[in-house]
Amino acid sequence: MKDRAGRRRARRFAIGTAVVVALAGMNGPWLYRFGTEKYHQYKINQPEYKAANGKWEIVEFPEEYRQNTIHAALLRTGKVLLVAGSGNNQDNFDAKQYDTRIWDPVKGSIKKVPTPTDLFCTGHTQLANGNLLIAGGTKRYEKLKGDVTKAGGLMIVHNENPDKPITLPAGTKFTGKENGKTFVSKDPVLVPRAEKVFDKETGKFLRNDPGLGRIYVEAEKSGAKYETGTQDNYTVAGLKGDDARNTYGIAEKLALDKKDFQGIRDAFEFDPVAEKYIKVDPMNEARWYPTLTTLSDGKILSVSGLDEIGQIVPGKNEVYDPETKTWEYTGKVRQFPTYPALFLMQNGKIFYSGANAGYGPADVGRDPGIWDLDTYKFTKVPGMSDANMLETANTVLLPPAQDEKYMVIGGGGVGESKLSSEKTRIVDLKADDPKFVDGPSLDKGTRYPQASILPDDSVLVSGGSEDYRGRGDSKILEARLYQPDTNEFERVADPLVGRNYHSGSILLPDGRLMFFGSDSLYADKANTKPGKFEQRIEIYTPPYLYRDSRPDLSGGPQTIERGESGTFTSRAAGSVKKVRLIRPSASTHVTDVDQRSIALDFKADGDKLTVTVPENKNLVQSGWYMMFVTDGEGTPSKAEWVHVP
Repeated sequence: MKDRAGRRRARRFAIGTAVVVALAGMNGPWLYRFGTEKYHQYKINQPEYKAANGKWEIVEFPEEYRQNTIHAALLRTGKVLLVAGSGNNQDNFDAKQYDTRIWDPVKGSIKKVPTPTDLFCTGHTQLANGNLLIAGGTKRYEKLKGDVTKAGGLMIVHNENPDKPITLPAGTKFTGKENGKTFVSKDPVLVPRAEKVFDKETGKFLRNDPGLGRIYVEAEKSGAKYETGTQDNYTVAGLKGDDARNTYGIAEKLALDKKDFQGIRDAFEFDPVAEKYIKVDPMNEARWYPTLTTLSDGKILSVSGLDEIGQIVPGKNEVYDPETKTWEYTGKVRQFPTYPALFLMQNGKIFYSGANAGYGPADVGRDPGIWDLDTYKFTKVPGMSDANMLETANTVLLPPAQDEKYMVIGGGGVGESKLSSEKTRIVDLKADDPKFVDGPSLDKGTRYPQASILPDDSVLVSGGSEDYRGRGDSKILEARLYQPDTNEFERVADPLVGRNYHSGSILLPDGRLMFFGSDSLYADKANTKPGKFEQRIEIYTPPYLYRDSRPDLSGGPQTIERGESGTFTSRAAGSVKKVRLIRPSASTHVTDVDQRSIALDFKADGDKLTVTVPENKNLVQSGWYMMFVTDGEGTPSKAEWVHVP
């Protein structure tokens, strides 16, 4: 691999030198007139250059099909689901204009799909049957401080009655005992009954721990004079007798401060054959920016997010059962920032890389570690460099997945920080004492980098910005291929489009990569011109697709059980060096916990290739996979779809 990488670097240099010498040998004025941009286009379109560096191309949908794509997932049909919801556009939200598209990258066709609710900033993951589970989204857009007219915030409602819960309807009034100010609830709230606490040794009754409900309240009238500055107890209007004695509210500061987004409970399965959303039972918690991760038993863990009152979900995690299509709490609490990068390990535990994409306290739930869902024990993994810059970092399970090595790439400070990291950090979870070590550095501190696994085991790292959401025109138009076996980056062709916040990437079945989205705050260095959402799709064709030939692959079973084998046909069977099962991506906000590439054992006999799927259900999660074969030059076939039940 080192020899091949060295040859490629030398070839890239030689190509550039040859072109410059050829042009300079004509005449100076012609070279000047040719211009830098024309020369660049000439160079990057040379066959030799593409064979060494790959090529980027822009796909621009017809105007009526364009949207602000926030989420994307590869479906088992080979088509790509592009989800915008309201697309970070409050005008769309207010008009209830929610968008979804299905794009066929082979035929180039685009289809609009009815979108049932605002799936902006939802969570998603691939299910065993090939459906895509989608959960959460947007109930309310944020309100910036200057736009907030009524003081408001979080009210914690207490119920000290151990015999029954109590429901307070929307519009319930709460009046402060000390401040005398009245606030009104925006939604109904169910407050569970109090829990009786007994001494474990004597059985003696000790106390009632009140049941707690959380609700967003606003002042009855506009103006700063209705703000509160300190905690107060609040009586609840309309209650009588025991209910009035047992039920009360407690709130901290209720002010005209910025109000965050609010989440929804709605959940859907997207059927890739019928190409429609199917409503399933809602989550127990409303979530905006949640992560969905597949567990050992095929159920789906839903973690974090902002709830229906704009507060981070306080560690209440829940699980979706695809058989019953219902949700249950895990029973114990652990809090993470929003969109935490959570991956199923081969031992059934959950690895949290520390990377995340947004909201949450700077000092809660940000340490990387290994989470045992059976015991709820969390073991920290040490060694992370730039540990205060893991927000907007990307995490990728390096191929092959059997090695259980993860790379954390770039990142930045919490919130709208200017801090950004050029670090990559790698951890080997199979080590006796796992710890992070630094990998090769990026050229610049990079927030929102994309990381995409390729069939030849390389990882394309591209895009991002040096500052929060591309402020100061800080987009990074660079791309590199990371080689896990040499632990080195190789610079390849530069992308044409900047990508930062609200962007992502998807590996396509033909071995190309698709990039979508980007949502810069500003479009200039002075931060005076508002940014425009990037609606163009960009395709990267890796160098391996500019070689003279590629191995073929066909036939074989569509379903292979874990531990079982299947035989496929390939005229190049004798030259195959690797076989990989790659799980299709579900990408958003530099988070793609579905992405993984699994090495398969194989045997060649003439034009027959027999492959064997590993037995470990945590390594090979149930579902549909792309199967690629790769020859000695690293050239992959087109994918065959294989289902592992």
